[in-house]
Amino acid sequence: MTKKLYLSPPHLGEWEKEFVKEAFESNWIAPLGPNVDAFENEMAETIGVAGCAALVSGTAAVHLALKYVGVKPGDYVLCSSLTFSGSCNPIIYEGGIPVFIDSDYETWCMSPEVLEYAIQDLNKKGIKPKAAIIVDLYGQSADYSRLLSICEKYGIAVIEDAAEAVGSTFNGKYCGSLGLIGIFSFNGNKILTTSGGGMALSNDLNVIKKIKFWSTQSRDPARHYQHSELGYNYRMSNVLAGIGRGQLRVLKEHIKRRKEINQVYREGFSDIPEIEFMPIAKYGEPNYWLTVITLSQKSKVNPEQIIEALEGENIESRPVWKPMHLQPFFEKYPFYSHKEIGQDTNKMSASSKPSVAEDLFNRGVCLPSGSNMSEADQQRVINVVRRVLGKRSDE
Repeated sequence: MTKKLYLSPPHLGEWEKEFVKEAFESNWIAPLGPNVDAFENEMAETIGVAGCAALVSGTAAVHLALKYVGVKPGDYVLCSSLTFSGSCNPIIYEGGIPVFIDSDYETWCMSPEVLEYAIQDLNKKGIKPKAAIIVDLYGQSADYSRLLSICEKYGIAVIEDAAEAVGSTFNGKYCGSLGLIGIFSFNGNKILTTSGGGMALSNDLNVIKKIKFWSTQSRDPARHYQHSELGYNYRMSNVLAGIGRGQLRVLKEHIKRRKEINQVYREGFSDIPEIEFMPIAKYGEPNYWLTVITLSQKSKVNPEQIIEALEGENIESRPVWKPMHLQPFFEKYPFYSHKEIGQDTNKMSASSKPSVAEDLFNRGVCLPSGSNMSEADQQRVINVVRRVLGKRSDE
């Protein structure tokens, strides 16, 4: 059996070992400590925000962001449908009602047209959404020049879910710095990992101060243990923050390598018209976290066939995120698509439902994209995909 190729495995080096070694040698293993403070400061400086709070997960960061903007039971929260469930599960934690918004074909991120239509329709029903969770999908920034202006127009707080977009940019600004509160995930498959972890970012230090307070069990500044508010055990440990500090030092190198991998895939499939790639928006530079392809509507091959063929060669791949409005738990909640505004439906296959998010899910495959892939590893992937599509690798 050939070695296993994973979708996006951790890529660790020497810096991570040094910072973790410091934690062990100083016996600073418990939550909080010098690495946590340094990781927060170094990330804030890198991204260009006032402050950061290192937490146990990106989901925890979304949760506390929603809490900060005042989401209460019965409040409506707009959210990208094409995403991972960690983006919207916290809405339920706070008793909110998610409203899912379709993507567009230009970015795959939240559609500005559908967002504004949804807000106007909810307003007609006497509903004013409390917040919008805008997801930077697969490492690509959403179109914030349009989305932010819409949310500002209607007085809606913006939480930028940049869980997949550490190091990506929008018009020269880093993702995570564009909303009131930004979110990063450092899960094991992310471009920057702490094995498990996340971060909240903001240009308002009052936001960061409050999130740090809640995430340390809301412990009041008293000698004894005193709690005047509900708290959470959400802070990152000093050991994991050491890994994050090391990863941050090689972030640009990892982005450069993933961009190279993306280009090799594009060249490897350039003669196959059935294969299209997730578009790269002109307004920014993605971090190329995952290379994602879609099969044309005329293709006789479906994503499942490609995924199964790759599995047969010990290669991990994945479908595009199943939209949240199709998930059994979330299907009861409102969803607004391009059907309502009569756009983009002509680009979909006749058999697909009129939703851009669902169409991308039906036709998409995420390919192995780890920054530690060798050229031979990538050629293995290319050869399998070409074989499934009836193309020899020497064609």
